[in-house]
Amino acid sequence: MARHSSTQPTEVEFEILSTLWEYGQATARQIHDAISENRETNYSTTVKMLAVMHEKSLVKRDDSVRPILFRAAASQKKTQKKLLKGVMQKVYDGSVGSLVMQALSSKKATKEELAEIRELVEKLEQEQK
Repeated sequence: MARHSSTQPTEVEFEILSTLWEYGQATARQIHDAISENRETNYSTTVKMLAVMHEKSLVKRDDSVRPILFRAAASQKKTQKKLLKGVMQKVYDGSVGSLVMQALSSKKATKEELAEIRELVEKLEQEQK
């Protein structure tokens, strides 16, 4: 039975997306050089990963120029929100509270982060009134 391909990025695909979010757009060579700083990989593997990511609609490519330019299909923030919604649904039965409580208890937040969280909670409370 064929395995369904996921539209969710793998760890390597995240590295490629991170590079594209940082650069805006890049050639396969530029992407390969960037991810090669953190992992041992062949250029042909990077090109194959970009082809797979294009099929998954994770990246877009501009074939009108040479070398071909790649860019992320969605912004980092949009991608993070989509993935978080999936995790919240699958792991926390859709409970925002459970997800937030687990996140806050798993790693110590900085004073700045806690202030930002308080500000967001206050804003959300005001919107519900």
